[in-house]
Formats: sequence, structure tokens, C-alpha cells
Amino acid sequence: MGCYLNNKIFTKSDEVFAWLSRFINLERGQKPKSFRLDRMETLCELAGNPEKYAPSIHVAGSKGKGSVTSMLTAMLTAAGYRAARYMSPHVIDIRERICLGDIYFNEEIYVSSGNELLQIIEERLPALKNSQVSAAALFDPLTDDGCEPTFWELLTLLFFLCARNARSDVIVAETGMGGRLDSTNVLDPLVSVITLIELEHTSILGGTIEAIAGEKAGIIKQGKPLVLAKQRDEALEVFKQKAQEKNAPLIYFPDIAKLSDINVTDQGTEFSLFYTSSHFSLLTSRFSLPLPGKVQAENAALAIAAVKTAFPQIDDDAIRGGLANLKIPGRFEKIADEPPFIIDGAHTPESLALCIETFLSLYGEGGVLLFGCAADKDAAAMAGAAHSHFAKIIITTPGAFKASNPEQVYNTFAKIAGEEKTLLVKDTREAVRLAKKEMIPILGTGSFYLVSEIRKIIVNNY
Repeated sequence: MGCYLNNKIFTKSDEVFAWLSRFINLERGQKPKSFRLDRMETLCELAGNPEKYAPSIHVAGSKGKGSVTSMLTAMLTAAGYRAARYMSPHVIDIRERICLGDIYFNEEIYVSSGNELLQIIEERLPALKNSQVSAAALFDPLTDDGCEPTFWELLTLLFFLCARNARSDVIVAETGMGGRLDSTNVLDPLVSVITLIELEHTSILGGTIEAIAGEKAGIIKQGKPLVLAKQRDEALEVFKQKAQEKNAPLIYFPDIAKLSDINVTDQGTEFSLFYTSSHFSLLTSRFSLPLPGKVQAENAALAIAAVKTAFPQIDDDAIRGGLANLKIPGRFEKIADEPPFIIDGAHTPESLALCIETFLSLYGEGGVLLFGCAADKDAAAMAGAAHSHFAKIIITTPGAFKASNPEQVYNTFAKIAGEEKTLLVKDTREAVRLAKKEMIPILGTGSFYLVSEIRKIIVNNY
């Protein structure tokens, strides 16, 4: 365990997150020796099970889970709850992942929780290993499947500690990847929520919709309701079977509600929501949120069903007020006006297609696409979804956090869209400058890490 700091007392949150970054991080392409939930369960036990401190809502899915998590938190906050929120990735600051409502915890919460986590790793975990208890093999890299704690496991535990130390009333957490073996799956929530499933992380989660749905279905808990977004038939069957096995009431959104009169502008989205099930009631049917896109109306409607399932006493004013004041950086966010510059984290073919659909409805065909994605993404499918709608396509580097191959992405886009309108500009600052020079609407999308870089350049003059 020589990589750990010795006798270190954190005084700033920056120090906590810098220490965490030294651990194995799948987001950086580093793979642990094993994926197993019992390692996280043991870490939570060593911390006194902070994940059980408050009731929780657990969110999984391939797309929209971050928006749904933020919407749930916003509605709970508007209803007067101290709602701790856990989501990823971050766009501006890593503390976005661990928040109270939509704001950062107080600095002392991060620091005290970080020091508590440090003590667990430097004192309690070594004591466990020295005790020869069988659980110690989970953390022993010399065993066949043992592994020291990962970045994601420790970040998740830090969140639980922050939630407990801040005396949160409720925990809202989204999975990092999959569900069954995700470190957040130590939760026993009031309700589980699963958004739309599509092919993603296929090297880890499986190469079919059924396999990926099976991993996501791992968050369904015994006897606890599942609120489920509209799914493809093959995914729906998986969820139905798992819900039946767990005796979990299945609340399938298309069966209980109807969306209508969706109006999308560059200021946001309005929609009407009607429940067809007697288990839900709303006095208000018209809602608005400051996120453009039909898909965001669908996310909001799913979040409303989930919050009413977990907390039926929450009234329409809290739901309406929470959604109206929603803040989510990097989700179809307009960061400049002349020319209009939109950023949106859309890193799968389907999410990119929906993003482009919204962009075209507001700004029309023939804009600039500024795009970058990680090396493990399906660039060909995304090029197929995008190429015909833009006058110019600029491929750039999606930050340095994850492995990427912008040359390969460029070659893929140039082959499909044509070399005459496709440009490779590895330096993101220069790519932004060239995009703005065109003086036509710009969509910066793909990796959330690219969205983060663009936002720093435009908004923060970084």
C-alpha cells in the first residue's frame, strides 16, 4: 500500500481529490484486477455504513441518468429536503460530482470526510488485512482477484461520508457504469430508476442490449419499486423478469403517463404531463425547465414519477419550482450568443442524434459541429448521425483525461462526411477559434471532457 500518503491530514478539498486521483481509475482507462461489489461493501462497513444514513433514490441507465438525477435533487430541494447528489462526470469542478442540492458542500465537509476516508485506508484497512480475515483478500493485489480500492469506490464512499457529515435528509445517486457491480449499488433505495438503455461500454457490460440491461437491472432491490423509462422490447423483457424475481413493483412509464404539447425553444422546454394510473396524481399538468429538448421533457417526466413514488407527499409547487430552477452545466447549454454556441455531452450515437435533432430545431441546418470523443466510442455511428447536417465539422482532442485518438476520429468523419468540410484541429482552443470565425451556429459535443474544455475556454476565459 505504498502509494498512500502517510500521516497526512487534509486541509483543503483539492488535497482530498488529488489524493483520490492516485488510485486506479477506469475513467482514465486504468482497469482494476477485478470488479466486485463486496469490496465496496467492506469499505462501507469500515466507515460505519454511511450509505444507510438517509433514504435514497438510485438511478442507472445509458443516457439521461445525469439529468434525471439532477431533476430529482432539484425537486427534493425545492420541497425542503437536504438532498445529497452524486453524479458524473463533472464539467467545471470535480466537486460537481458530490453536492448538496446543486451547490457544493461546505469546504469543511469535504475536508473532514476526506480525513475520515484517509483514516479508513491508512489505519482500518491495514488492520483488516493484518487480521487475516477472509475479507482482506478483497484488497490484496497479490491474490488472484484482489485489488486495492479504486478511485470510483473511494469517491463513492467520500460522497456517502459527506452526505452523513452534512446531515442530509436524502441521497440521490447515479451509477458510474452498469449497475450490478457499480460501487453505488450498496444502496437499498426507496425506489430505483432506470433510463433508456443502449449499447455502451460493451467491452465490460456486454455486446448486446440484453446483456447491458442485465447489468443495469442489478440495481433493482427486493420489494422496492422500479421506475422504468421506455425501452426496446429486448431490454424491457430483462427488466420485467428481474423485477418479478425481486418482487419489485414495476412502474413502466409508457403504461402510467402521457406526455403532450412539448414546446422547445432556446430558453428551455415546456410540456404537459398526464397520469393514466390512479397511483399518481398531479394538480398541475404543465411544466417547464430551462433545458431545451424533447428528451429533457421525457427525463423530467420520469423524474417526476420517481419522486412521487419515493415521496408521495411532495406537492406540485415543489415539482414545478424544482424543475424551473434546474441547473446542469454541459447539458445543451448555450454559452455564447454571437454566434450561438451550444455545448452538450452526447457520447453515444443515439444521444448525439437527439442532441442534433434539438440543435436543428432551433438553429437549422448548416452550422458548425465541433466534435471529439474517447477512443472507445463508436465514431463511425456518430459520424453517420451527424455528417449531413453541418456545413463544417471540426474534430479535436476531447481533453487529456481519457485516452483518445483524434486522428482516427477525423479519418472516420472525413470518409463519411467528405474531406472538403472536415477539419482536424487537435488544439481545442484553436478549434474553438476557428469554429467561432465561421459566424454560424456551433454545436460542441461528444465527450463530456471536450464539453468541459470548451466551457473553460468560452465561459471562464481559461
